[in-house]
Amino acid sequence: MRHATVYEYGGDVAHSHHLLHLTPRDFEFQRCLRHSLELDPEPSSAWDDFDAFGNAIARLEYDRPHDRLSVTAEMEVEILPRGASPLDTSDPCEAVRHRLSYHAAAVAAADLDAIGYRMQSSHVRIKQDFGDYAADCLRPDRAIASACEALMHKIHREFDYVPGSTTNRTSITEVLASRRGVCQDFAHVMIGCLRSCGLSARYVSGYIRAARAAPEHAQVARREAAHAVAAAADDEATGPASGDASHAWVSVYCPPLGWIDFDPTNDCLVGEDHVTLAWGRDFGDVSPLRGMIVGGGRHELSVDVRVQLLNGA
Repeated sequence: MRHATVYEYGGDVAHSHHLLHLTPRDFEFQRCLRHSLELDPEPSSAWDDFDAFGNAIARLEYDRPHDRLSVTAEMEVEILPRGASPLDTSDPCEAVRHRLSYHAAAVAAADLDAIGYRMQSSHVRIKQDFGDYAADCLRPDRAIASACEALMHKIHREFDYVPGSTTNRTSITEVLASRRGVCQDFAHVMIGCLRSCGLSARYVSGYIRAARAAPEHAQVARREAAHAVAAAADDEATGPASGDASHAWVSVYCPPLGWIDFDPTNDCLVGEDHVTLAWGRDFGDVSPLRGMIVGGGRHELSVDVRVQLLNGA
């Protein structure tokens, strides 16, 4: 895989700091076999680290004037098959909500981790409107994984995919009202529904291979790369994108099955065509490239994502 980002500045940037989430995450269903970063110009200083959610990050600092920045990440990832446990074998929604609520008893480590994704965050507010929207899916006695699958189907059915209809500053309340958006919005809405019902859900950023998407979803997947430009940049940044797709979806805590990933944009469970970069509470935690600059003026941004399958068709 290759993820290339180029900023063309209108003037010299005197000083800048950047935070990169461009290293695929290692976890049960994925292994990062190779990863490299090509930076032009070379930063004054750079160091690797991990964020509060366990994602690998890179921090860059530039203290010399520059009018262009190119960041190219190349990676090789092994995707492993996900378990095939029936969704209806998960615990009921009400039982999960109760175990994630505050109580005096000792809390299991897995539950304690999940509780951190139950609270509202900058891009995902807890509102009654979201609980009301999801009420017919997230019934108290329904298995949580089956309920989430129903909610995913509902969002896919009732929301229109419209690139350019939102920005990274559009609230999910507005998205719920308009029923329009892109993958980032659909993920945020689904997370808002789940958290508003007392359940835990996290935002996952990554890639989807458009060539393997169903015909009706392939065009959606390709256009996600274009939206990633607007989502990752500020209001002054514009630029084209091409290739496969940066993407976003939702991971839900579904004991005893663990975390299960749902893609409301493509109406499917996440599988071997999805590559996970990072996860957090919402997009703000896992933006692929963000930073602060001094100078530069207006700038243009271009993003190119390429996903190639190795050792298979």
